[in-house]
Amino acid sequence: MFKLFHNCNVYTAAGQVIENGKVFVVKGKIKAVGKDIIPPEGTTEIDLQGCNLLPGFIDAHTHLGIEEECIGAPGADTNEATDPVTPHLRALDAINPLEAGLTDALSGGVTAVAAGPGSANVLGGSFVAYKTFGRCIDEMVVKEPVAMKCAFGENPKRVYGKDKKLPSTRMGTAALLRQALSEAGEYAKKKSLARSAATTPFNMKLEALLPVLDKKIPLKVHAHRADDILTAIRIAKEFDVDITIEHCTDGELIADILYRENYPVIIGPTLTSRSKVELTNKAFRTAVVLNKKGLKMALTTDHPVIPIQHLIICAALAIREGMSESEALRAITLYPAQILGVDERIGSIEIEKDADFVVIEGDPFDVRSRVVATYIEGKKVFG
Repeated sequence: MFKLFHNCNVYTAAGQVIENGKVFVVKGKIKAVGKDIIPPEGTTEIDLQGCNLLPGFIDAHTHLGIEEECIGAPGADTNEATDPVTPHLRALDAINPLEAGLTDALSGGVTAVAAGPGSANVLGGSFVAYKTFGRCIDEMVVKEPVAMKCAFGENPKRVYGKDKKLPSTRMGTAALLRQALSEAGEYAKKKSLARSAATTPFNMKLEALLPVLDKKIPLKVHAHRADDILTAIRIAKEFDVDITIEHCTDGELIADILYRENYPVIIGPTLTSRSKVELTNKAFRTAVVLNKKGLKMALTTDHPVIPIQHLIICAALAIREGMSESEALRAITLYPAQILGVDERIGSIEIEKDADFVVIEGDPFDVRSRVVATYIEGKKVFG
């Protein structure tokens, strides 16, 4: 029940590195962090032998467990590419927690992710934030729903345009999103005026959008190109909804506007080739520029686009481009937790947070270093 992790450098992500520090854990929660912790009798002491103890890494934009590895089409559940407007889909219903990608996540120190539908649809469905160890996804959930996926740019055009269906243009994508948000707003008004729930016919699609209109969750906006990012911002302001900007490939080109509007950004997957025209300006420099502007910024692998275990390598490459080590660490721990609204539980090594740790032998951002152990809620789940 009582555990003391000691003889390690503690990277809290919330403050300075504590050299030769200690972390005291009770029932999966952090109860003390420092150098001079004296544990009670009966405490299990875990000597980390000079390694580095970091918060468990968090990827705020993945398809982990939904786009299953190794099995091809039977495990491909990322896109319901039969209808461009499907907000009523829930990632929770598609995640297989026993697939190979989750084992890879633990081997790379990733203890939590947000996972959800892909970008085929204008509105794809809801994301869920969950821990990466377990057999039953319902028991792994940190927050659900955490966001509503929507997409701009090439993907909806390509998927539906080939069938001569709406949307085949960027105008069509924007129009469908506006239509869905408008209909959800009217649905909400009718519900509030109704004498009883029975007088307003239940609409599952529109019901799923009410948390967006109520600002309980943001739209999770797939947008690479500057014009698509600005369209997303325009619609967000029209309907007074919150958004997070996912991918944000052209972010450097409009950094001043993004700073002014102050929406969180989740950047990546940058460790890839330029496979389409929207990725022309793809560079790790984008994350550095937006971070130095003061934007809330996280890095993503967009797993399986980049294998989930390489999230730390993405942070290392951002450091190579000029990001500080402390900010690079926060970009894969504290900041994604804040963007997802789960930072009261995870994202940093602080008192009363979950004891989710990664133990690394060597410099955390050196590709020659290795994860020797991963803990979730104080339990060793890898190593």
